[in-house]
Amino acid sequence: MSEPGAPAPELAGDWGRLAAETALEARTFVGTLREVASGQAPDATLPVLLLALSQVLLAGARLGAVEDVLPEERFEPDPGPDPELDPLREALANLFEGLDEYADVVDPLTTPELGVGSVSNDLVDVAAALEHGLEHHDSGRPLEALWWWQFSYLAHWGERAAAALRVVQSLLAHVRLDADDETVAEAEFDALHP
Repeated sequence: MSEPGAPAPELAGDWGRLAAETALEARTFVGTLREVASGQAPDATLPVLLLALSQVLLAGARLGAVEDVLPEERFEPDPGPDPELDPLREALANLFEGLDEYADVVDPLTTPELGVGSVSNDLVDVAAALEHGLEHHDSGRPLEALWWWQFSYLAHWGERAAAALRVVQSLLAHVRLDADDETVAEAEFDALHP
């Protein structure tokens, strides 16, 4: 088993650097998500998630922009049991209670059909895909990890992260920009009549 965060010796050069950078971004996102879910700093939830989602989407965009990663084996080695993420999902759902569900376009290219999305589900889906890749990376299979991160970014987690980012940004905008009419009128009066 290789040192967490370090590319395996046989994967050098650009692929090795990309694997190490993506592993670092994956660990950072999952760690940040767990901190947010703890509820210790509720006032920082939206700004921290805005930054974490933007950062992990940048890592995903790098994966989407490079040529297809081809694993050495035809079949994906079993990285072991999936991590138990239901407690994380429940903690995030509690954190977003009353705001968790949102309108989601199923596929903007093929149909304007609307579905229902969930911020907590989206965040945990992203974390699950990233952790799956980390299992490969930490088992000394960084090329397999890169393949998984790239495939799952294009197939699922990139879309879910982008949807969650849009909702988080919208929530943050409402928190910062929405104010009741009386407060706005008082501020305008105070500004005009010092």
